[in-house]
Amino acid sequence: MSNINSKQKNKPNLVVVGNGMVGHHFVEKAIELGLNTTYDIHVFAEEDRPAYDRVYLSSYFEHKDATKLNLVDMADYEATGIQLHLNKKIVDINSESHTLTVEGGESVEYKKLVLATGSYPFVPPIEGGDHAHCHVYRTIADLDDILETAQKPSAKKGVVVGGGLLGLEAAKALVTLGLDTYVVEFAPQLMGVQLDPAGGEILKKKIEALGVTVLTGKNTKEIVHNRSVSLHHDIHQKDSQNEVHLEKDTFLTMKFTDDTELDTDLILFSAGIRPQDGIMRSNPECGVTLGGRGGILINDHCQTNNEDIYAIGECAVWDNKVFGLVAPGYAMASICAAQIAGDTEQTFTGADMSTKLKLMGVDVGSIGDAHATTEGSLSYIYQNPNEGIYKKLVTSGDNKKLLGAVMVGDTEDYNNLLQLFLNDIDLPAHPESLILPNVEKPSMGIENLPDTATICSCFNVSKGAICGAVEDGAYSLADVKSCTKAGTGCGGCAPMVKDVLAYQLTDLGFEVNNDLCEHFSYSRQELYGLVRVKGIKTFDDLLTQHGTGRGCEICKPAVASILSSCWNDYVLKTELAPLQETNDYYLGNIQKDGTYSVVPRVAGGEITADKLIVLGQVAKDFNLYTKITGGQRVDLFGARLEQLPDIWECLVEAGFETGHAYGKSLRTVKSCVGENWCRYGVADSVGLALTLENRYKGVRSPHKIKMGVSGCTRECAEAQSKDFGVIATENGWNLYVAGNGGMVPRHGELFATDLDTETLIKYIDRITMFYIKTADKLQRTSKWRESLEGGLEYLQQVIIEDSLDIAQELEDQMQLLVDNYVCEWKETITDKEKLKRFRHFVNSELGDDNVVFVTEREQIRPATELEKEAVEAVV
Repeated sequence: MSNINSKQKNKPNLVVVGNGMVGHHFVEKAIELGLNTTYDIHVFAEEDRPAYDRVYLSSYFEHKDATKLNLVDMADYEATGIQLHLNKKIVDINSESHTLTVEGGESVEYKKLVLATGSYPFVPPIEGGDHAHCHVYRTIADLDDILETAQKPSAKKGVVVGGGLLGLEAAKALVTLGLDTYVVEFAPQLMGVQLDPAGGEILKKKIEALGVTVLTGKNTKEIVHNRSVSLHHDIHQKDSQNEVHLEKDTFLTMKFTDDTELDTDLILFSAGIRPQDGIMRSNPECGVTLGGRGGILINDHCQTNNEDIYAIGECAVWDNKVFGLVAPGYAMASICAAQIAGDTEQTFTGADMSTKLKLMGVDVGSIGDAHATTEGSLSYIYQNPNEGIYKKLVTSGDNKKLLGAVMVGDTEDYNNLLQLFLNDIDLPAHPESLILPNVEKPSMGIENLPDTATICSCFNVSKGAICGAVEDGAYSLADVKSCTKAGTGCGGCAPMVKDVLAYQLTDLGFEVNNDLCEHFSYSRQELYGLVRVKGIKTFDDLLTQHGTGRGCEICKPAVASILSSCWNDYVLKTELAPLQETNDYYLGNIQKDGTYSVVPRVAGGEITADKLIVLGQVAKDFNLYTKITGGQRVDLFGARLEQLPDIWECLVEAGFETGHAYGKSLRTVKSCVGENWCRYGVADSVGLALTLENRYKGVRSPHKIKMGVSGCTRECAEAQSKDFGVIATENGWNLYVAGNGGMVPRHGELFATDLDTETLIKYIDRITMFYIKTADKLQRTSKWRESLEGGLEYLQQVIIEDSLDIAQELEDQMQLLVDNYVCEWKETITDKEKLKRFRHFVNSELGDDNVVFVTEREQIRPATELEKEAVEAVV
C-alpha cells in the first residue's frame, strides 16, 4: 500500500473529499485564510476533471466545450500548494487512525477531513429503468451519454421524469438537442416545492406553449425495451464482404399506473437528489453519524460527531435538512474553513431557499412560505392568464411582514420582495401594491438595507461587501463582479448588484463615497447604529472595533457628536475632550478676531430684570459687545480665552446656564408673548417655549436645531421657519417640521394638528431622535426631510402610526438625554484640571501680553459707512 505524504513533514494534511462547486469553494476560502501555509491540502475527486459550474450545465449542449465551465485555475492550485488528485475515489475512512484509503490501495493521513461529496441523482425503482437509453443529469459524463443517445438518427423523442427545478432544466436541454420533449411528473403540478397549485398551472401552460408536453399526476410502473427496424436507422458495413445490414434500434415504452403508455427514444431521470454518503454507509465502523433519512449529520460548526471530520454541501444534513442549492453549500464551505482556521464565532444557522430562475424562457420566483402554511397568514394574488403572469404574496396576519411569495411569468419584483423578506422590513399599508401592475410600487430602497443584507446568495455577498468593493475602486459592474463574484453565479441578483453599484456612484460615474473618512468605512448613520447598539462610549473603543488608524479632524468631532447624541456625557470628560471642535472644546463660539462670544440660555426669551442687569454688568466688567440675537437671547462678544471661566462663574452664580450656541444642538425656542399679554393669543406660547427649551437643552444632533412657538396664527414667533414650529389654535397645537433658514430657506411642513401638549412633546421627542438616528453628518432637518424616501407621509407613518415599531425606543432614548443633561459651564468651572485649557501658560493664570486685541466695536459701536452717508445727507 503506497502513501500520499505531505510535501513538508512538519505540515499535517487537510484532506478534502470532493471537488465539486462546494468543495472548490472551500479550497478558495482555505487559501484566503492561509490554511495552505498551515496544512498540506489534498483534494480527491472521483471525476477526471477539476471542478466545473453545474449551475450552467445545460449550456454544454450548446457549445459542447467543457472548458467553458471550468472553475479551477490549476496555476493557482499549484502556486498555493493545493494537491488535486483526479480519478481518485475514497473507499474507506478510519477515524481512529486518521487515515483514508483510495480505490487502488493508496492511503493518506489527515489531521482535518472535509467531506464535500455532494449528492447523486435519485432514480425511482422502476422495472426497466436500467436501460442504456435511460440517463441521469448530473455530470459532464452524463451529458456526453445523453448526447450520444440523442444524436442517433432514430432519436426523435425524449422524456424527462421529474417536474422540479432540475427536471425543467433537463427538459430545456432536450429541447436544445431538437427532441420532441415531454415532462412526466408524479405530483399534480410542476415545481411542487416552490410553487402553489395556481402558480404551477400557469407555469405548465407557459411551458406547453413552448412545445413541451407536460404530463402531471403520472406514476411510471414499468419501462419496456423494444426493438424496431427503420429506414432512418444507421447502415453499417458488418464484414469483409461489405454486406449491408439494417441495424435494429431501441425505443422505450413507459407504462403508467393509470394504464396509459408513452413511447420514447430517451428517458432522463431528474426526480431529485440524495446525499452522497456512501463512504459512511459502507464503513459504519468509522463512527460518523448519519441523518435519519441519509446524509452526514453536522452541527452549527459543520462538524460531524467526530471533531476532526467536517461535511459541507449536499452531502450534509443540518437540523434534519439537506440544502440542494449552491448558496447554502458555499456558506457551509466558508464557515468550515473559518472553523478550521480557528474562528469559532462563525456558525451555520440554515439558509434561505428562495429561488429566482428562468426555466425554458419562463421567469419563476419563489420566496419563503410560498404555500401559506403559516397559521393566520394572509394571501394576496394577482393573476393575468392572458399574459401568463401569476403573483402571490403571503403576509403575516397583521399585514406587517412578508412571509412568502410566488411569481410566474414576471419576476421583476423578486429582488425587492426578497429583501423585504430577508431583512424583516415592514410592508406598506397596502401590501398588494407590491405585485399589482401599473402601480408605483413602494420600495425600501438600497439605502435602507442593512449592510448585512445578502445581495448575491450564490456567493453570499452582502450589500456591504459590494459597497466596499466600489469604494476600493470597482467602478464598473465588471469590476464589482471580479472583486466580489456577485452576479457571477445564477445571475438572478444582477439587477440588485447593479442597483447597489449605482447607489455608490454618481450619474457622471464618480464614486459616491459615504464613508465618514479614511479611518471609518461607515457613514454617519451606520456609526450611530454601531455606537447605539453596541453601547460604545468612547472614540478609542469605536476606532478599535470598527475603524483604522488614529482618526482625524473629520471623524473625531463627528464621533463626538454621535456619542453625545447617544449618551449626553459631559463633552469635556478626559476621553471625550480631544474629539471636540474648537467651539465645543472651549464651550464658546470663536470669532474672526480670535475672541469668543458667550451666549447664556434665556429659555423662551423670558428673562427677569435682575438677570438683565447681570448681563449688562458682565458686559461692562469684561468690556464685551452685546447683541440681541434672532433667537431672543443676549450675545456677549469679545471675551478672551482666559476670561471665559470668570464670565461663566458670574453668569452661573446669577442662575444662567450655557446656551449651547457653540454646539450642534438645540439653540433657542423663540416665542411671542402669547395669551398672557397679547389680545390675539389663544394659548400660553411662553410657557410651552420654556417647557420645550428646558427639555431639549443640551441635546446634540447632526446639526443645530431651532424651535419657535406662536400663540396664534398671526405667527409672531415665525415658527414656520424653524426646525420645529408650533402654532396655537383654538383646538390645540399645530406642529410644523423641517423648516429653517440657511443657504436655501425652507418653509416648515404641517405635520400634525390639534395636538395636546403631551402628544406634541411625544412627537417632537420621536422626530428629533429619528433625525439623530438617520441623518447624515452636518445635515439640517430640511435636507434630511427631503432625503427621506416616502417624504412627509413616511415620516408621519413612522412617528404617528409607529409603522416601524420604534416609537417607544425613540422616546426612551430622548429621556436618557434629558436625564443626563448638565450645564457644561457649571461643570467646567468646578474642575481645576479642566480650567487649565483656558490658560495661555501652563503654570500661570496670566494672559499673554504679546497678544493684543483691538476693539472694533464698542457698546456704542462706530457708525457704518452707510450710516455716515445718511447723516451727512441730512446735515
